[in-house]
Amino acid sequence: MDILSILKLLGGIGLFLYGMSLMGSSLEKLAGSGLEKILEKLTTGKNKAAGYIKGWGLGTGVAAIIQSSAATTIMLIGFVNAGIMKLVQAIPVIMGANVGSTVTAQILRLGDLGSDNIIVQLIKPAAFAPMLVGIGAFIVLFTKNKKAKQSAGILVGFGILFYGMTTMEAVFAPLKDSPAFQKAFVSFNNPFIGILVGLVITVLIQSSNASIGILQALSATGSVTYASAFPILVGANLGKCMTTILGGIGGNKKSKRLVLAYILFNLFGAIIFSTVIYSIYYTVGIGFWNDSINRGGIANIHLLFNLLTSIILLPFSQKISNLTAKIIGDDEASKSDKELAVLDDMLLNTPTIALEQCKHVISAMADAIYENYQISTSLIYNYDPTKLTELEENENFIDRCESALSTYIVKINSKRLSKDNRFVVSEILNSISDFERMGDHCMNIFYVAQDKNEQNINFSPAGHFEIDTITSAVDNILKTTFECFKNNDASTAARIEPMAETIDRLKEIIKTHHVERLQEGICGIAGGISLVDLVTSYERISSHCANVSLHIVKRVENDKNFDEMHGHTNDNFSEEYKALVHYYEMQYISPVINEKQSLEAEQKYREEHKEEFEDKKKEKSKQLNKPSDKIKAKLSDKKSDKNKSNDKAKSDDKAASKDNKKAVDKDNSTAKKSNRKK
Repeated sequence: MDILSILKLLGGIGLFLYGMSLMGSSLEKLAGSGLEKILEKLTTGKNKAAGYIKGWGLGTGVAAIIQSSAATTIMLIGFVNAGIMKLVQAIPVIMGANVGSTVTAQILRLGDLGSDNIIVQLIKPAAFAPMLVGIGAFIVLFTKNKKAKQSAGILVGFGILFYGMTTMEAVFAPLKDSPAFQKAFVSFNNPFIGILVGLVITVLIQSSNASIGILQALSATGSVTYASAFPILVGANLGKCMTTILGGIGGNKKSKRLVLAYILFNLFGAIIFSTVIYSIYYTVGIGFWNDSINRGGIANIHLLFNLLTSIILLPFSQKISNLTAKIIGDDEASKSDKELAVLDDMLLNTPTIALEQCKHVISAMADAIYENYQISTSLIYNYDPTKLTELEENENFIDRCESALSTYIVKINSKRLSKDNRFVVSEILNSISDFERMGDHCMNIFYVAQDKNEQNINFSPAGHFEIDTITSAVDNILKTTFECFKNNDASTAARIEPMAETIDRLKEIIKTHHVERLQEGICGIAGGISLVDLVTSYERISSHCANVSLHIVKRVENDKNFDEMHGHTNDNFSEEYKALVHYYEMQYISPVINEKQSLEAEQKYREEHKEEFEDKKKEKSKQLNKPSDKIKAKLSDKKSDKNKSNDKAKSDDKAASKDNKKAVDKDNSTAKKSNRKK
């Protein structure tokens, strides 16, 4: 083999690898986020067996589409590392992925078809490869439809793959009659040498499908036997673990356990099948062992190796998971680390999933912001210094999220993204800073509460009522913003801007009332400063909520012309907008104005009727000191009973006593009537 042949061989391998990559990526793009969604939403079945079978089937299908078990496994490593999937769910999927990856070899076996008639010749790779490339190229060049171009990419990928195969076959063809080549291949009959060769080739080219494709091309020379092909196939299945090992570097313990499970799967298959085959060969013997093998025979051994290994090991998925835990161990991350762990670089090749993980982190960020808001506002009147630790923990988490998300989004943005994903990137990137600033203003509210407590500042009753009102309004806008961000709800987002406008007006009204109270001497300067600081923080929070609503609307409506920096969620002059503003004004502004008017009216009335109020107080005081008619009646009853007892012996006084009693009873009756009237 001269230098030109070596260059042609390298070119053939390159075409094969590129064609396989182009075909897989085109299939994946054509499916959109479907493949990723299937894996993301993978759940266990009603029982373990059903869950294992379901996962196995999904792994087989996905690997068959993207033509790589290693790529599927790396995707799964990212999902496990990010907490999307449990390890025991992922293990059946990698078993299925090994089976799905054998589809390439089954397609390449078409080269074994005879050429008896024109139809058979047309379906041979050498014939349909140029047709596939030609049709695909015309579609790519002359259509603007994205799905049509992706379909064309599949055709071109298939064609290039088969071009690479035929190129390799052409290079190997002269070796058919070479004694040196045949002698070298006989040495592969040694199991250890054959396994080592298969392993090294696969590690070097990072694809078991490619190494098996080379073996299938070599089989066209007639020099490849079952004895030499089997150990090379076993070595190729072991060599593909290297890609997965490299993909698992830097992951958490759970992802490393999945890598170990993948290695154990292929290692178990290699040991079991090698033991069984060579035990039979060296004892009973295998009649066809030294016969030549074709592409179909290589494809069948490759399929049986992975299929039977997965069938044997599938029921033991849980035990494999437990074994990996014993070997590697497991770790418990903090709450903050768990949330940020979902931003895994392994997910960057699946942007849809990566962006969903970003949304998950922002949702956790929103929960921390709302928790800090509730804590800080509760401390305005019930200060508790022990709450500072919790506030700072949440604030540190919010800051970490902002930094991690910004870095991660930049990485995602460097990938080839769909139109929808580009809008999601824009929404997240613009919303991150707004969320982080909300957290900062929540901390500002705490610092105001802290100063208020340390300086023993008290708000006037009117100021107290106004702070409670604006606190409630901002609580409402925060909950609404976070809810529509999590649910991508543009209709709810349209309510945020009118609410923010109402809060802004409420802030100005509260500040005006404060100046009036300050002039009247009702409120002190220190209390006024605290009040203004509070309402300013409230207004800034609502402003950032309005910004987020604009990002949501742009993303949901997919409107690239929407100006999220200066635009509005709806027409500010529309009846709907005016109705929303009026609704929120009635809910938050009217009570503040009415409360002020009520307090002013009461104060004015008291001043105008000051003397009357004083007279009423005096009258009430006299009534409290003067015995009531009821008490007098009881004293009269007691006196009458005493006289009756002393004059019992005197008959002439008996009648007088009787008359006295009647008189007293009459007085009592009069007193009771008088009491009722009063």
